[in-house]
Amino acid sequence: AFATLGVRAPQLFDAIARESEQRIGSFKPQELVNTAWAFATLGVRAPQLFDAIARESEQRIGSFKPQELADTAWAFATLGMPDPQLFDAIAR
Repeated sequence: AFATLGVRAPQLFDAIARESEQRIGSFKPQELVNTAWAFATLGVRAPQLFDAIARESEQRIGSFKPQELADTAWAFATLGMPDPQLFDAIAR
């Protein structure tokens, strides 16, 4: 909701990043994508979170729908945080 409205809330997004890093293994593909999309839409860089998203996404890339693959690549590219391993997995 904050990302859709364009509301920047740095403390909130810092807390979301920290908590998400701890729970990332339980996220479904859509939840991984939604998290990355929200941060990218607001231009909020969270390197540790995005590293966790990348590693988890790589492990489950086969269960991503085409739109989820595209949105994941978009989020990383939008933030200028390319992840070659993840991009290779998406390209396969």
